[in-house]
Amino acid sequence: MTNNRSSFSGQLGFILAAAASAVGLGNIWRFPYLAAKDGGGFFILIYLIVTLTFGFTLLLTEIAIGRKTRQGPLTAYGMIHQKWKWVGVVACLVPTIILPYYCVIGGWVLKYLATYVTFNSAAAAESSFFTGFITAYSPLVWFIIFFVFVAAVILAGVEKGIEKVSKILMPILVVMIVLIAGFSLTLEHTDAATNVTRTGLDGLKVYLIPDFASQTPKSVLITIMDAVGQLFFSISVAMGIMVAYGSYAKPTANIGAATNRIEFFDTAIALLAGMMIIPAVFAFMGSEGMASGGPSLMFVTLPKVFVAMGSTVGTIVAIVFFAVTAVAAITSAMSVMEAIVSSFMDAFHMSRRRSSVIITIYTLIMGAIVCLGYNTFYFEVGLPNGSTGQILDIMDFISNYVAMPVVALATCLMIGWVTKPGIIIDEVTLKKFKFPRKRLYLAMLKFICPVILALMILQSFGFLDLFLK
Repeated sequence: MTNNRSSFSGQLGFILAAAASAVGLGNIWRFPYLAAKDGGGFFILIYLIVTLTFGFTLLLTEIAIGRKTRQGPLTAYGMIHQKWKWVGVVACLVPTIILPYYCVIGGWVLKYLATYVTFNSAAAAESSFFTGFITAYSPLVWFIIFFVFVAAVILAGVEKGIEKVSKILMPILVVMIVLIAGFSLTLEHTDAATNVTRTGLDGLKVYLIPDFASQTPKSVLITIMDAVGQLFFSISVAMGIMVAYGSYAKPTANIGAATNRIEFFDTAIALLAGMMIIPAVFAFMGSEGMASGGPSLMFVTLPKVFVAMGSTVGTIVAIVFFAVTAVAAITSAMSVMEAIVSSFMDAFHMSRRRSSVIITIYTLIMGAIVCLGYNTFYFEVGLPNGSTGQILDIMDFISNYVAMPVVALATCLMIGWVTKPGIIIDEVTLKKFKFPRKRLYLAMLKFICPVILALMILQSFGFLDLFLK
């Protein structure tokens, strides 16, 4: 065990850093889309249930593994059980794949922020703007700017880098999200073609009121799968991050209580992200406007909404929105890089500086390849889930749809059935802290989570659809 390992200064620092990791692009561009697709309030209801059960189980398990071993993900699993050290390899592989393309997307966010700051909102709203941008070579510059900031924070260390930046950026993020969400609810727009007036409050109803009437057994199962998939993005599990952050938690920290607060913080931000986007999109574009998710929602649909708000108001809202998104992307990218850096430090006994430099060189090379994947290296391939994509999409599929469910499933099987859950329970109840959800934890870890994760893996390869027909 490493006695001189870096650590967060206290419980608050740990919670803010973990929450900062959880609040990323997935909350901003994926959660609203899934809510609109899966019945509005019905998806939110399922998501809340899944967060308090499935998410709680995985989050607590990974944090406990990290603190018990005081190791990054690459070596932590092997210390728990030698025959399962391969799980740590896969868990470390996930952030290694994600970091380059996540920072490329972070560069896209900075480009849009700069576009609105220079009052080019009309240009950003053009349908060809996004495609023209990513197929050029300028994304390389924005990617480097974004990543250099992230790398500098990681190089500064745990307390002086990650914790310090999180304490500054997270309050700013929350205030800006609340302001935009509140403004979004005040919007009103009359469609010139149909003469129909829609308001932000109408969009809020679509967002929050459950649509039970249209649900079928198949749609309910799909919504559960979507909610669980969103959790991977939302609470940063199955990618080694929470193992790394848990390893920096002090023995005096109540990780059970910390898990509860991280759950609450992340869920609140996810719901507010939906309130930022869905009421505004619904008011100006109706239900059709909410049919897109991912980059299309953020970089194509929303710029049209900002223009429809008027040049001055729309530009101000757009600046604040992309500032929020940039902050969220930075804090998440920090955690992704730290998961790799901590793994290299522990596995190869490297200094933070040397490990950071190696990961920086790797990320710059791979990030450049991702950027060039839209021009010089462009190609398209069919993916097992039925979609098509190029370099970024392939990396996203491998990490998010294959490796992460495998890591989560293996973690549940290893702790639930091989080492037995006592190893986690002892860590949670250290210093005689209480564990009020112990029975729920055991049921989820041993039985329910493995079944859901197995279904997710089947869905990733298109097999689940065969059973649902």
